[in-house]
Amino acid sequence: MNQHARIAQAKLRIGHSACPHDCPSTCALDVELLDERTIGRVHGAKANTYTAGVVCAKVARYADRVHHPDRLLKPLVRLGAKGEGGWKESSWEAALDLVAEKFIAAEGKYGGETVWPYFYAGTMGLVQRDGINRLRHAKKYSGFFGSICTNLAWTGWMMGTGKLAGPDPREMAKSDCVVIWGTNAVVTQVNVMTHAIHARKQRGAKIVVIDIYDNATMKQADMGLLLKPGTDGALACAVMHILFRDGLADRDYLEKYTDDPKGLEAHLADRTPEWAAAITGLSAAEIEAFARLVGTTKRTFFRLGYGFSRQRNGAVNMHAALSVAAVTGCWQYEGGGAFHSNSGILKLNTDLVEGSRLRDPDIRYLDQSRIGPVLTGAADALFGGPPVTAMLIQNTNPANVAPEQRLVKRGFLRDDLFTCVHEQFMTDTAKLADVVLPATMFLEHDDIYKGGGNQHVTLGPKLIDPPEGPRTNHFVIEELAKRLGVADRPGFGLTEREHIDIMLEKKGLGSFDTFRERRWADLQPEFEAAHFVKGFGHPDGKYRFRPDWTGTPASNRPPKSMGIFGPHQRLPEFPDHVDLIEVTDAEHPFRLATSPARNFLNSSFTETPVSIAREIRPQLLIHPEDAETLGLGEGARVEVGNRRGEVVLHAKLFDGVRRGVVIAEGVWPNSAHERGEGINVLTGADAPAPYGGAAVHDNKVWVRVAA
Repeated sequence: MNQHARIAQAKLRIGHSACPHDCPSTCALDVELLDERTIGRVHGAKANTYTAGVVCAKVARYADRVHHPDRLLKPLVRLGAKGEGGWKESSWEAALDLVAEKFIAAEGKYGGETVWPYFYAGTMGLVQRDGINRLRHAKKYSGFFGSICTNLAWTGWMMGTGKLAGPDPREMAKSDCVVIWGTNAVVTQVNVMTHAIHARKQRGAKIVVIDIYDNATMKQADMGLLLKPGTDGALACAVMHILFRDGLADRDYLEKYTDDPKGLEAHLADRTPEWAAAITGLSAAEIEAFARLVGTTKRTFFRLGYGFSRQRNGAVNMHAALSVAAVTGCWQYEGGGAFHSNSGILKLNTDLVEGSRLRDPDIRYLDQSRIGPVLTGAADALFGGPPVTAMLIQNTNPANVAPEQRLVKRGFLRDDLFTCVHEQFMTDTAKLADVVLPATMFLEHDDIYKGGGNQHVTLGPKLIDPPEGPRTNHFVIEELAKRLGVADRPGFGLTEREHIDIMLEKKGLGSFDTFRERRWADLQPEFEAAHFVKGFGHPDGKYRFRPDWTGTPASNRPPKSMGIFGPHQRLPEFPDHVDLIEVTDAEHPFRLATSPARNFLNSSFTETPVSIAREIRPQLLIHPEDAETLGLGEGARVEVGNRRGEVVLHAKLFDGVRRGVVIAEGVWPNSAHERGEGINVLTGADAPAPYGGAAVHDNKVWVRVAA
């Protein structure tokens, strides 16, 4: 009897959890439990008013990951040279003993800062993800500046509002116009579309999508605006120019709630639609139509994503787009305003999990986005400290997703670097490690989650037993602490549930057991706070058109010891377009963006058969006229390159992109490419102004027929 027949004949048990992946939706889940070790389909929780019963197709198929035959099940120790693929099985005791021995030896030679614990968002659970910091602080290992995803976007948002919060995202369903700006929501946060489409069906709302290619979200739009990458600030400025010009700016709101509306209006005097059209690739008529729509529709909800901020001018673009909502005054209305992330309201006390009391402020921090320069000894990346000679990497895959891949790989292949990777599959990073430890998946351990794209804190209790072999992140941190002599420090010696109990109790949300019945907590503030009716988050309560780029606190600002990044002197006084991007030239006539694929999530799901089959192979979306000029036909092997390197993909002719722009969707494993090198060979590891990040969609490249 096959699995589906068994499901049909048996009364299903349903377990409740939260999606652990790096997606703003953090969907509440209902999981079919077939037995103590086996799951069926995964569904979005209907009772959760944000998830609303909808979940992306790849998570619905999560059984493909949990029960995948290639899951790591045994600790492995390298045999032979790094990266050659030779391994021998080990016991957990022996493997952890080896890791501790190597860390102690490295520390003895260079001091604690030579060890760099490295993690990110392979799991968003607060216990399993963040516990690595407890070990870091206890041992005085190098700090970890987690910049790769949010820094450019959050910086731009904070410069305007002063707080990482906004209207209830469920209010999209009450809007008359939903502007989805710089995020392919159908692919990356499907619940945005749930509420936007509800508004269209129930209220006749218009959906506007602003992006750099005609993706799955733009195909849902009533108005699609197809920009050149890195030009969103120019569009925003021209829209605000029109709003002032045509009397559509809410001057009463501006006078009460913003810092310098007269200065802004004067600044925008020559930012005409024609000026922006020359920069963005849009027509002046398209810009005029969009400005009229948002200027005459009070209940306009601007849903601002991460994608358009992943340019070297990304923080400026976010601030400019956000400023449009202040000029229209749409913040005043239910179903109006701008939203990016609610991370600023979802405050659980993780001091004990992270060992915050143990933190030494004199210990250096290293930038995760600059792991290539860090591992290859760049002095500016090491901040004057010792080389990194030992690493513990949990649930992230820098050898595939970090910029400047050739530097990253060269660093991992150093003979004097010891690397332990704790993972679920043999990723590109695990292949370069010295020790690989098998990790549990989210349904196999206890954790708690918070969703920046909504307003919920959601429990993720253990629902099934893992296979024999994998262990939790928490287990690894606790066991290493014992071997490294810090197990008696605050925060160690507690179970996952005890940590969750402490976080919930400090927030007034009960305990693990009581919260399990509740499943989640809705922490959305009341309307006046969420819409900044009582003032924005800056001390004077004003929205700032004139940001203090290097003085205003940012939500993820680096420690002072790291300084200010990039050409911050060129950041504008008011919203504007600035060419901090990699501008095309004769040698590099194309702009490349590395956009998300529908069936992958960063480097997760790239191992599941259905996802691989639906994505087909690494492809380059290129305009047919550009392809004709280059002599490229459909499916042709194409080489894309710049000063950082070159990769081979297959051409996919696509007229939903501006000429001179090419798109490579997904983060395919390096091994999926002909030469064993993935798309991030081409992305840069320089830190954008003012507080860093990864400008992975900002690359000038040449394109030619592959030899």
